[in-house]
Amino acid sequence: MLSTVQWLALAGLGLLAGLSFVMQQIVNTNLKSGLTSPLWAAFVSYAGGTLVVALLLLATQQGIPSRQAIAGTSWPSWLGGAFGVIYVLSSIALLPRMGAATSIALIVAGEMLTSVTFDHFGLLGMTKHPVGAIRVVGAVLLLAGVVLIRK
Repeated sequence: MLSTVQWLALAGLGLLAGLSFVMQQIVNTNLKSGLTSPLWAAFVSYAGGTLVVALLLLATQQGIPSRQAIAGTSWPSWLGGAFGVIYVLSSIALLPRMGAATSIALIVAGEMLTSVTFDHFGLLGMTKHPVGAIRVVGAVLLLAGVVLIRK
């Protein structure tokens, strides 16, 4: 069980992630407008992220993973970047047409519905958390929020 201080720290981190999420969508959409290409905008976004992670790896002096560690990972684990491309390109397409609030609400609704499904079935190694009435009500309210935000 988390202490109140731990919970608040993690909640703050979640809010920071949410802020970063929205900022990423807006700056990627602006970059697409400037470069006139969603693919180049995604490329520049990933190149910038790769540079930041490379600098963090250098700063923290983390070594290269061993061959055994690499071989021990499951093949779906290597698809994060591919899903990220779908996410970035979808966001670039949505934001100028639907606005930030509706676009983010749709993305969060998709994330929540997928997360509830993965939790319920324990997909890709997730710990099972069965769907109950409260989770169903939460998902329905989230979808209702998407409808209300788009108005």
